[in-house]
Amino acid sequence: MGHLPLRLLARPRPARRPEPRREDPRAVTRESPQSLGGSAAGAAGGSPQLSALPGSSPSRARGRARHSQPRAMMKTLSSGNCTLSVPAKNSYRMVVLGASRVGKSSIVSRFLNGRFEDQYTPTIEDFHRKVYNIRGDMYQLDILDTSGNHPFPAMRRLSILTGDVFILVFSLDNRESFDEVKRLQKQILEVKSCLKNKTKEAAELPMVICGNKNDHGELCRQVPTTEAELLVSGDENCAYFEVSAKKNTNVDEMFYVLFSMAKLPHEMSPALHRKISVQYGDAFHPRPFCMRRVKEMDAYGMVSPFARRPSVNSDLKYIKAKVLREGQARERDKCTIQ
Repeated sequence: MGHLPLRLLARPRPARRPEPRREDPRAVTRESPQSLGGSAAGAAGGSPQLSALPGSSPSRARGRARHSQPRAMMKTLSSGNCTLSVPAKNSYRMVVLGASRVGKSSIVSRFLNGRFEDQYTPTIEDFHRKVYNIRGDMYQLDILDTSGNHPFPAMRRLSILTGDVFILVFSLDNRESFDEVKRLQKQILEVKSCLKNKTKEAAELPMVICGNKNDHGELCRQVPTTEAELLVSGDENCAYFEVSAKKNTNVDEMFYVLFSMAKLPHEMSPALHRKISVQYGDAFHPRPFCMRRVKEMDAYGMVSPFARRPSVNSDLKYIKAKVLREGQARERDKCTIQ
């Protein structure tokens, strides 16, 4: 073959696009602790000078620097706390009692998020907390969903002592669950009567007896309506409802009557307030919702996602303070959303 012309050998190559500039990961190790004080690396809780760790090579230090930055960023974004100050007099506890498999947790789920779970999960003891801003006033409602087996009688008695409003649930197609409600009602009246005599309080005892699963039809019914109504006859602070947590029948009406008997704002009923999530927690400050104009008569409710049940020791101290009359104010844990 002959030699190719020089102009063919010297064909220019296509221009390459400039690569984006990459930061040297080793630059993290060159930062001083002062410069990292407010950065994501400082928020991670580790030492900023990763290359100075004993027994670690520079390559491992660079790997730690790369992997620590995303975790620190996530921690920084979720580190804001919203502390809601609720007056002690506006803090209440609702206790839900009844036999197993009668739908206690389903009624609570309807109240909190309007959903119904088909799958049954046995309840040991669930604790929920909901906070309200009703016409500028803050309210806190703690919900104690108890176990139907009652493995610890002392814990059930403590739940009754610390409760302010009660929901007793039985299943209309289960006669034994109705007998259990009659025993629970008697126990609540005895325990609360004993506490009232020691504290000299004149507080009422709002209670709703709830016959669940009325969607099963009359053929499955084992408890007549007239017999169930006898449990609440003559007591203006006790009411009876037949509901269906599955079909959401009479659930809102039941809570409306319960809060009315407890002299609480009727807007606490699920259908009478606007449900918001934690990210819109500004609605619970003195000047709510900077994003939109809010009417003075609006009511908001928010479920605390990280609420924990107060310890047994805290409940015992609360009861002891009431008995010894160390303070007339109701001392309950504040709602802290983290």
